[in-house]
Amino acid sequence: MNYSIVLYILGCVLKFESAFLVLPALVGLIYREHASVSYLAVAVLCLILGVLLTHKKPRSTNLYTREGFVAVALSWIIMSIFGAIPFVLTGDIPFYVDALFETISGFTTTGASILNDVEALSRTTLFWRSFTHWIGGMGVLVFLLSLLPLAGGYHMNLMKAESPGPSVSKLVPKVQQTAKILYTIYIGMTLFQIILLLIGRIPLFDTLCISFGTAGTGGFGIVNDSMGSYSTYCQVVTTIFMILFGVNFSAYYLLLTKKFVQAFKSE
Repeated sequence: MNYSIVLYILGCVLKFESAFLVLPALVGLIYREHASVSYLAVAVLCLILGVLLTHKKPRSTNLYTREGFVAVALSWIIMSIFGAIPFVLTGDIPFYVDALFETISGFTTTGASILNDVEALSRTTLFWRSFTHWIGGMGVLVFLLSLLPLAGGYHMNLMKAESPGPSVSKLVPKVQQTAKILYTIYIGMTLFQIILLLIGRIPLFDTLCISFGTAGTGGFGIVNDSMGSYSTYCQVVTTIFMILFGVNFSAYYLLLTKKFVQAFKSE
């Protein structure tokens, strides 16, 4: 077991989570909510731990099946542990066990919730809650694979085990390029939904949260009636993108590369 590469990956994951936590903190600053301080504090904590774990690059960057599955399991556990802390610090979800449940539900795009009144939450927390869906929809380690120069023969096992949302398959010979293609499609579709909802005069904050929940296929909402209070246009757009995000992204790649026969034969 190459423990050094596993710890290195966990450090990278913590640094990415630190960056992700800055976004809800910015939302809190925009809406002048004190909750932003809690998110910034946890972001700093994640950054410090991430730097400590990655300050020395491993001698061997081989990532095989055992290391892959260990890294996958520990990454989601660590992300959930730290991702739940802001919920407690802000007081939006006072009990850590409840906050952990909500966070795991978000990152795994399950969509189950312990909350009876989401409208009572701060906008900062609502944003983070929905954003966990978007992060989990494709997976942090898939993103890492597009950036880290890892070696070894079983990268696809890591990608398949890690991705809880859209199914992953090897699109091109290099796995790093595959990861980049998948994330480009994922981000592009998310931006397209955001634009369509903005055209329908949906507020930007609502648009972002709805799109994050749709992309991750988990369905976290920011109002108690889910989509009931939104316009028919918004409901139709969201429904269409729920279906689109549920499709294997390999099919989209085949369509974009004009391999239409292979795309429609895909099972």
